[in-house]
Amino acid sequence: MAEVQANGLRFHVQHLRGGRATTDRPTVVLLHGLVLDNLSSLYYTLAPPIARAGFDVLMYDQRGHGLSDRTPTGYDVDTAVDDLTAVLKACGVTSPVHLLGNSYGGLTALHTAYLHPELVASLILVEGQCLDPEHSGAAPGAGGYAGGWVEDISNTLNLIAIGLECNPLGTDLVSRTARKAARMRATADALLNRTTLIEDVTTVRLLTSEQLAAVPCPVLALFGAGSNLVDSGPLLAEHLPDCTVEVFPDAAHALLRDAPERLLASVLTWLDTRSPASTAFTRRGTDYAARSSGYEAGAAGHDASIAAFDEADDADAVDEGAA
Repeated sequence: MAEVQANGLRFHVQHLRGGRATTDRPTVVLLHGLVLDNLSSLYYTLAPPIARAGFDVLMYDQRGHGLSDRTPTGYDVDTAVDDLTAVLKACGVTSPVHLLGNSYGGLTALHTAYLHPELVASLILVEGQCLDPEHSGAAPGAGGYAGGWVEDISNTLNLIAIGLECNPLGTDLVSRTARKAARMRATADALLNRTTLIEDVTTVRLLTSEQLAAVPCPVLALFGAGSNLVDSGPLLAEHLPDCTVEVFPDAAHALLRDAPERLLASVLTWLDTRSPASTAFTRRGTDYAARSSGYEAGAAGHDASIAAFDEADDADAVDEGAA
C-alpha cells in the first residue's frame, strides 16, 4: 500500500503514471466526497483513462476515509486544503495541477484554487456545491431545506448518524458482501458519531461572489439535471472569471454512477484542450493509448493494496471500520 506522511497524518495514496517522461502535461489530482466515499470511486472510473491519455493521476483517501488516518477533528474545508497541499508536497508534485473534485471534494478543490492559485492549472467540479449559502438553496419545487446546502447536508448527516447509532451492527456477517457492507457502515458510524465531521461541515463558510471572482484558473462545472445543485451552474458561470458549465440529462448528483461515459468524455476533452498531448500519445475517438508502462505498474500496485485490504476485511471488517 502506498502511504505518505503529510500534515501530521498517514495518507493512503495512489499515483498512476501517465508518461511524464515524454510529456509536460500537468498532474491530475482527484478528490473524492464525504463519508462513504474514498479514492476507489475515482480509481475504478476516471483515473485509468486519464492516465492512458498521458497524465500522471494522483488520488488519496482524505482524512478519516478509506485507508488514511482517522482523527477526531479536522474535517473543515481549510484543513482539507492544508491536507491537499501537504500531500502534493509529500508526493513531489511542485507544478500546477488539474484539480478534479467530486461532490464535497469540489468544495475543497475550489477553496484550494482560491487560497493557493499558484498550485492549480484548472478545476473540474463534479457536482460540487461551491457558492455562498445565500445562493445555495434548493431549486423551486425540489425540496430541501430553506437554509440552503449547508443546512441540508447537516440535517442529512445527522439523520444518518442517529440511524447508525440506534441500529448497531449485527454479528451474522457470513458473506464477503455482508462484511464489506459492515465495514462501510462502521466507517460511516465512526466518522459521523466519533469525530467532529458534522460540526465541521455545518460551520463551513462557502466562497462569496467576490471570492469566486478572484479565482484565476479556468473551471469546468458538471451537474446532473436532476440534482438539487444544478442551479449552481449559472451562478458559478456568472461569478467565476472563466467557467464552462455542462448539465447531463437523465442524471442526478451521482454522476460517476448516472453518467460515467459522458462524464469521462467531458473530462478528457477538457484536459486534452488545456494540455495538448505530445507526439508520444495518440487518440482514437474516446480511446486513449499511452506509450508508457507506468500506468500498468501503478494499477498493479493499487490492486495489490486493495487485495491486502480485502484480506484484512475478511479477518476483522467491523473492528477495522470502527477504529
